[in-house]
Amino acid sequence: MTPSPTPQATRGWWPRSLLGRNLLLMAVLIVLGQLVAAVLVRQMIFQPRVAQVADGVARNVGALRAGLQALPPAQRAAFVEAFNQQAVRSVPPVAAENAARRALLSPMERQFVQAVSRRLGADDAATNTSQPVWRRDSTGVLALRVVHQGPEGAETYWLNLPSVFPAREFTGAWLAATLASMLLALLGAWWLQRHINRPLAQVVAAARQLAQGLAPAPLPEDGPEEIATVGRSFNHMAHSLAAAEQERALMLAGVSHDLRTPLTKLRLGVEIAGAQVDAPLAASMARSIDEMDGIVGQFLQFARSGEAEAPTPASLNDLAQAVAEAQADHGRTLRLALGTLPDVPVRPQALRRALDNLVENAWRHGTPPVLLRTGADADGVWLEVQDQGPGIAPAELDRIRQPFARGDGAARSGAPGAGLGLAIVERVVRSHGGRLELHSSAGAGLRARLVLPRGGQA
Repeated sequence: MTPSPTPQATRGWWPRSLLGRNLLLMAVLIVLGQLVAAVLVRQMIFQPRVAQVADGVARNVGALRAGLQALPPAQRAAFVEAFNQQAVRSVPPVAAENAARRALLSPMERQFVQAVSRRLGADDAATNTSQPVWRRDSTGVLALRVVHQGPEGAETYWLNLPSVFPAREFTGAWLAATLASMLLALLGAWWLQRHINRPLAQVVAAARQLAQGLAPAPLPEDGPEEIATVGRSFNHMAHSLAAAEQERALMLAGVSHDLRTPLTKLRLGVEIAGAQVDAPLAASMARSIDEMDGIVGQFLQFARSGEAEAPTPASLNDLAQAVAEAQADHGRTLRLALGTLPDVPVRPQALRRALDNLVENAWRHGTPPVLLRTGADADGVWLEVQDQGPGIAPAELDRIRQPFARGDGAARSGAPGAGLGLAIVERVVRSHGGRLELHSSAGAGLRARLVLPRGGQA
């Protein structure tokens, strides 16, 4: 079975941009309008004129035939020659290169010739003469063959009739007018579309900033009513999202902060009662308190990840070294593979928080050794953390980016966490104008890469 063509293949000729579609539509409408106008002119002006001229020519030919009948046979040829010479003198001279083309009849002339032939054919049928024949020589003169039946036999004459329906060379006026009107319409459409595209481009840029977790500048609310409505609606949406995000972060930070007070009291109580409580039970209670404190810390990090911090030029290699030293203080060996990088503008505290989350996820859900790499390519500079654990199913890579989402392996193993680690990383890297890439394959663990633009976030 032959596969059906994809929409992109079947619509490859259709422009993707709104400007291109409007220009194409304008051109098609102009051409169709010109064709309709040409048909109307032909049906309402030229065809009635052809019929009227054909009647006049038929009457003139009848008069010429009557004149030939009245003339003595010796004078008929001279009469026809003089008539034809007069007709040739009234025709403008034709250049040699146009002679072959002028010898052909135009569509309107063919219609005229057929109309005259039908009228003369009816008269000839009454007088039992042969049908008329037309020709056009290189001088551009239309000639009619007239057969005169006399006592001496049939006599054939060619009568030139240039003044009745002269052949007119095509000047291209219709094509020139069509092209001129199309050009003017396309220029007008381009000018109009440019003024429409400008606010649309502003909306697209603001939407991209909003998707990256940034606060876009308010859009202008002036101009045409439709464009102004779009600007007002987008500004209202951005303001509502910012207010909801701020309220959520404030509530999350407040709850997390308030939870740390009873957790501190619990930890102090366990330490005081340590001698009176079974040692394994006391150790388990202390670990549970630490896990709860870590979850509360994740909530606070998620709430603070949107806090403003001025970007400053920094070396990602220095940041990686600092993270490795902090891991060594906890008895963990973080392998480093550092490349040659330029300094880039970053928010150091936020980026450190994101990198710590990636390293912590690698230790918690993966298998040592954990590798931290840095490098640069055409897209920008990057930091990458990779473990040697079982990895994550490809279908879950997008889901675990969301807040409070955890992989199936972590959920089954009971590993502590609130599912905010990658959500914090995603928010931080978007605030830098970069992206978080997750790659996982069987037996190769999870590879998380932070890609940052060389110039930083505008």
